[in-house]
Amino acid sequence: MPFPLPLSIAIYFVIWFVVLFAVLPFGISSQREAGDVARGTDPGAPASPGLLAKALWTTAISAAVFVALSIFVQYVKL
Repeated sequence: MPFPLPLSIAIYFVIWFVVLFAVLPFGISSQREAGDVARGTDPGAPASPGLLAKALWTTAISAAVFVALSIFVQYVKL
């Protein structure tokens, strides 16, 4: 591994949060678009955010990015 363990964990979590903010808008429809606006909520609020699926996708994509980064750093070190 090209990074010490604490640095690897920190880099992974930074990548995870960046990817999360990139993944969050995918597949979202507003309550207005779905035709089911809950009383007392904003019509632009997501009808079904699907956060568990997005967290799983974020984890998989982040792992792939982290592995690619590690390989790249190992290759550049040589």
